[in-house]
Amino acid sequence: MVNVGIVGANGYSGEELCSILAGHHDVSVRIVTSRQHSGKSLGSVLPRLRGRGDLAERVFSEPHLEALLSSDAEYFFLALPHGLASEFALPLVDAGRRVIDLSADFRLRDAAVYQEFYGTPHADPELLKSAVYGIPELHRDAIRTARLVASAGCYPTSILLPLIPLLKAGVVDASDILIASASGVSGAGRSADTSLLYGECNESLRAYGLPKHRHLAEIEQELSLAAGSPTVVTFVPHLAPMTRGIHTTIFARLAAGHAEADVLTSLRGAYEEEDFVRIGDSPPDTKNVNGTNFCDISARYDFRNKRMILLSAIDNLGKGAAGQAVQNFNIMAGLPETSGLL
Repeated sequence: MVNVGIVGANGYSGEELCSILAGHHDVSVRIVTSRQHSGKSLGSVLPRLRGRGDLAERVFSEPHLEALLSSDAEYFFLALPHGLASEFALPLVDAGRRVIDLSADFRLRDAAVYQEFYGTPHADPELLKSAVYGIPELHRDAIRTARLVASAGCYPTSILLPLIPLLKAGVVDASDILIASASGVSGAGRSADTSLLYGECNESLRAYGLPKHRHLAEIEQELSLAAGSPTVVTFVPHLAPMTRGIHTTIFARLAAGHAEADVLTSLRGAYEEEDFVRIGDSPPDTKNVNGTNFCDISARYDFRNKRMILLSAIDNLGKGAAGQAVQNFNIMAGLPETSGLL
């Protein structure tokens, strides 16, 4: 058994993480923290855990660093709001613990870019440089030995998995990429925000975060690395009237000398051995990935406009958050990558 701790477990991603780990037979959860629910049992706060073993009876602790360090947890999941993970990541890493961060605090390699997109200096630029960006299908070898893994964002995961193999193979033109995504309301977190009330979101679809959504920074960072040159894209996220799931549509021109068949060949070649990426002929549907760690991808060619249309679907709380974090953990701990996820 591998001993783990969870810091911040009362948000949507934290709840999903607890649910996954409750069914993970190679894991023992040793400490779970929540300022809001300290002293309460997990089962009383997260009813979906009831009847699922000892985790339901475990009591939330205050998120005191001393308590975390005195526990016997070897790995820590940080499921905290943006800006709070830095408080825990460095002391945990310095103490020899390994960390999987679900927030955006360590996803960017450049502290100046972080300040540009998040409006504040990064709390630990040196640790930022050593963090590994956490999409297993793209950075598996680095994740395996990392001290700190920054699990990728939900929108970026749905965008990077279809695009990265094509950019690496030079199949699409990196200078002309347009992206539209739609996310379920849980992607905004469990916060008291009037714009997220049922009456505001139901029977409605709206764009937001224009023209510079925070996730754009990590999207362009990873696309630039794959393309081998600075890559700038247009990204328009939308809030969809559903609880969970992300659907992404990408418009990209084929690079000179390439045909539609090269796109599917590259995608299938990149992911044929992967457990959680499925390349299909039909456009993906969020209902087929919700509650899973899968990313479904398909492609079509618009011969009239000479553009490839790439389509993907993930669960923003699964492959876009908690599921991907557990997949990263499995790699770090030397466990089968599918443990707890299939």
